[in-house]
Amino acid sequence: MPDQSKTSKTTGAGTATKSKPALKPPKPLPLWKVLLHNDDKNDMKFVMSSILELTPLTEQDALLRMKEAHDTGVALILVTHKERAELYQEQFQSKGLVVTIEPAE
Repeated sequence: MPDQSKTSKTTGAGTATKSKPALKPPKPLPLWKVLLHNDDKNDMKFVMSSILELTPLTEQDALLRMKEAHDTGVALILVTHKERAELYQEQFQSKGLVVTIEPAE
């Protein structure tokens, strides 16, 4: 039976270790605006409840944005990365609300 106390060998000074290149942190994703547009078919209560349901906004913030869209024609709901902005757009449109997205720049 072989002697198990000699199962590992050291190679000495000839061993070289490779260092990994420094990784750069990922760049933040470009931001996009989610814009709610006023329309003549949805009442304010429905618009506000939809904002509350679909976004993390508080009741007060949802009310302000709903009123802004009603008074000026458009309101900035939130700013996020493009994929999430597209998701918000689809969710609002599925409820019959008019939402567009555009680069935040």
